[in-house]
Amino acid sequence: MSEVEGDVCDRATQIVAAAYDLLDEAGLEGLTIRAVLLRTGLARRAFYDCFAGKDDLVLAVFAHTLRLAATLFAEQVDALPDPMARLRHIVTAIVLGRGMADQAPSEQGQRRGAALSREHLRLAEARPAALQKAVSPLIDLIARQMSDGMAAGQVRAAAAPWMAMLVYNLVSTTVHTELLAEEGARPDLQRRTVLAGDIWEFCWRAIKA
Repeated sequence: MSEVEGDVCDRATQIVAAAYDLLDEAGLEGLTIRAVLLRTGLARRAFYDCFAGKDDLVLAVFAHTLRLAATLFAEQVDALPDPMARLRHIVTAIVLGRGMADQAPSEQGQRRGAALSREHLRLAEARPAALQKAVSPLIDLIARQMSDGMAAGQVRAAAAPWMAMLVYNLVSTTVHTELLAEEGARPDLQRRTVLAGDIWEFCWRAIKA
């Protein structure tokens, strides 16, 4: 990587971090290019060296968030005894919003989650290929558990990536609905825990051998 490429990469990381904070503080309404520039102290040209526009920035936030979540979940499930125990942990963690190492559900997290839920639904229509690439680390992690489950005779034979996509779509769509319904309020952890169990039971009945 050249020095110029390294500088652009550093600026992109700085911009994504600022966008993440702005979503926490003010939701989607607070995430503007002007606000990002004020937060980072960067010039407008520096932003456009990294991103074509706001959609690309939001996609980068998705990619960053889900890459971290996939890495964290992979570490958490590494010692679990079988593929379905690992998959259950991943599904439950997504529903409970535990995709960051130091993250507990909060009003700020709800604000960011609701904002990203709206954008996820919009970008699924406007930029489907780009969104698919952004969420791929988490889907790939789920697919690995599916493949291992098939090898262990726990999961019915099918295309693991397709099965992983179906599970991800079910979980993410349900979580998006919950986040939008809870926007502006503290998360109901008891309700979310029950929901996580219900979603897992639904997924398990759909995929088991």
